[in-house]
Amino acid sequence: MSRERTELDLIDLISERHQTLRKLLQDKWNERSNIYLSNSEWFILARIYQQGTTTISDITKTVDISRQATHKFIRQLADKNLVEIQSLENNKKKKAICLTELGKECYEKNVGMKIELEGKIANQIGKEKVHALKEILQLDWGL
Repeated sequence: MSRERTELDLIDLISERHQTLRKLLQDKWNERSNIYLSNSEWFILARIYQQGTTTISDITKTVDISRQATHKFIRQLADKNLVEIQSLENNKKKKAICLTELGKECYEKNVGMKIELEGKIANQIGKEKVHALKEILQLDWGL
């Protein structure tokens, strides 16, 4: 481990690894696709994929991004034909949002890239350590 990493506390180590992994995934995606997506856009796509058809306001509540920025990212995703925005019949103010077939395809390809990256990490540090790390991260930390 590099000297700089040994001096970091837990929070900064997790943050640094997270940033490194996100950058690797983003670069790999950009090598394989002509559709550029930011980390925030991926985060929103994941929420929509998990929730199915939902509302923009529900997405805004589940991401740690400002309401204005969330709306901007959703418009960008719609411009890229990854999500579809529709008016709700019973509520003119709320808008429904769902993934298009292209959006689902992109999300599922990204999941495949994450699995591939996790496999590389497991080959480097060992499957047992990856499994232990995942278990630790899933524990209730009482925070």
